[in-house]
Amino acid sequence: MTTELTLANGKFHCVIRPDLGGSIQSLMYDGVPVLRVPPEVMRTVRDMGSYPLVPFSNRIAKAQLQWQGTDHPLVKMGTTEEHAMHGVAWQRPWEVLESNDSFAMLSYEHKADGAWPFAFDVSQVFKLDGSTLTMTLSITNQAPSPAPVGLGWHPYFAKRAGAHISFDATSRWEMGADKLPTVLQATSSMASPCADLNIDNCFEGWTGAATLTDELLRMRVESNLPRLVVYTKPSIDCIAIEPVSHANNAINLAGANAAELARLGVRVLASGDTFSAQMSINVETV
Repeated sequence: MTTELTLANGKFHCVIRPDLGGSIQSLMYDGVPVLRVPPEVMRTVRDMGSYPLVPFSNRIAKAQLQWQGTDHPLVKMGTTEEHAMHGVAWQRPWEVLESNDSFAMLSYEHKADGAWPFAFDVSQVFKLDGSTLTMTLSITNQAPSPAPVGLGWHPYFAKRAGAHISFDATSRWEMGADKLPTVLQATSSMASPCADLNIDNCFEGWTGAATLTDELLRMRVESNLPRLVVYTKPSIDCIAIEPVSHANNAINLAGANAAELARLGVRVLASGDTFSAQMSINVETV
């Protein structure tokens, strides 16, 4: 199994770990970290610079999936987290289908198990082009019946001195003490220094672009997904800027209501159907 792939194109240098959840270990631009640098001793894929969110993002409450009248117990995230988190693909090894100096295509095939009860396969493409890294996820439902799916990415950007984030959205989910969404509050935009920012929220109506600027780099995240999760706090040296397809805990929030599933962003794929998403990171020197 391939354990490490390196893509390089001009100033960009990207290290991908197919063996560790199809994640990005590091992304550098002109020698400067774009994503956080993992610790020398990595405890989990969650220490990586970025990882894919498949077939759901964020949390499913109490690790209990409610779908078409059936409760499916899922796997909780560790001993201190009571919810299922971030799907399953980031916890499994991926296969390299094709790669060269600036391109890689990976795949993961999921058989129904206790972590997710619906079979699927997913491909992930990485492409370096000039000062832009583009990533694509495509998931196909291989279960015999319709299944809920969601896609996204979880990049942790390096948070340096002078870091400032800005983007436009229409509303924000407030979070309870259990880290689950409670109410949706109207908002127009966010433009904030990151040093003292304490946030862990999903934004609805995201316009598809977010900019993170500091004293060294200007990084622009773009995606065709309509929601954005932002997470950071003063005690950490990174900020997660996560394009996602659905609201946190969306499947359980919607229940059996098809209109609510659609409104909250859950895709229901018939057997054999495919859903794709794209994200890019453009970087330039300040």
